[in-house]
Amino acid sequence: MPNIRILILTLGVFSIISTEMGVTGILPVIADAYDVSVSTAGLLVSLFALAITVAGPTLPPACSGMRRKPVMAFVLAAFTAGNVVAAFAPNFAVLLAARVVPAFLQPVYTSLAFTEAAGSVRPEEAPKASAGVMMGVSAGMVLGVPVVTALVDATSLSVGFLFFALVNGASLAALLIVLPRGERGRAVGYGDQLRNLARLDSWRAILAVVALNGGVFAVFSYLSDYLGTVAGMAAMPISGVLLAYGLANLVGNGVGGQGLTRRPRRFVLVVPALTIAVFALLAVFGRSPAAAAGLLVVAGVLAGCVGVINQYWINDAMPQAPEFANGVFLAATNLGTTIGTSLNAAVIASIGVSGIMAGGVALLVPALALFAWRVAPAGARGRLRPASGR
Repeated sequence: MPNIRILILTLGVFSIISTEMGVTGILPVIADAYDVSVSTAGLLVSLFALAITVAGPTLPPACSGMRRKPVMAFVLAAFTAGNVVAAFAPNFAVLLAARVVPAFLQPVYTSLAFTEAAGSVRPEEAPKASAGVMMGVSAGMVLGVPVVTALVDATSLSVGFLFFALVNGASLAALLIVLPRGERGRAVGYGDQLRNLARLDSWRAILAVVALNGGVFAVFSYLSDYLGTVAGMAAMPISGVLLAYGLANLVGNGVGGQGLTRRPRRFVLVVPALTIAVFALLAVFGRSPAAAAGLLVVAGVLAGCVGVINQYWINDAMPQAPEFANGVFLAATNLGTTIGTSLNAAVIASIGVSGIMAGGVALLVPALALFAWRVAPAGARGRLRPASGR
């Protein structure tokens, strides 16, 4: 039952991403509760991301020869336990440890979920299956922050972390009950996997994903400030636009799966080109609240497509080592986010928040060039290898 299997895998990804991103909306509450600065509380986010970047290329390959179901169950159990500890943490150090330790396992679950999803369908349907799992990432980012923020505001910080534990635990139960035992992946030695990094094609794919994700998140990270400062929106409309942007991401995940299934080479060129065009239009018309809102919905769809492209593109460059490829994908996207947000932080300090669209375009242009460089030999209409976990 591949559809049910993909749904269960997506639920697990959603629960983990909700844990990762959900705290961003309650950092001031955490700072007050543990008597630390908001910047110190921000370590709960930054160290989580750093753990993913470090573990992404290393831990998933170590699990390549193991049965996926018990490994994924272990990861969900670790996140459930970590959130229970966080709910009753006596001090900030314990809270930080309760988040960062499970964070190292995030790439393991996510990588195996993509591989299991792709392996549950025909090779030509693998992009759609991966797009389904990617919806869990988008949903976690869209729903995790507002739901937990509202819950903590209405109850307490402990209840917020227990909510994370409940979602993780429900995902664990669903995986144990519904998911088949799971295939044992083909064990690939570290040397064989690392040899992928000696190939030019791999680095063309990695750098393209770093630049593409960096360009999107260079803008997304500062959207609230942009909408308030440039478009002149109040807090409530800004929340509505951000929600619409996030929901558009889910639509984009589906569009991305379809596009990569039909004409992948053309699709990977069209999406960054359209994103550049939308950012350029925002730079010109962003002072109009209506225009900014409409263009950002389109940008949200394109961002959802980008998420699917990122995973597909690196897997296509390393087809013999899917777990390693998925780990590299996670590291590359996190690195891109770091570069993009840092670049636009410098832009804002120099010319103001109105310049963030230029910062995004500055990364998207080389991303488009890198995609074109890899696509060119076969032509835009050619097909790439399905990113299958078989």
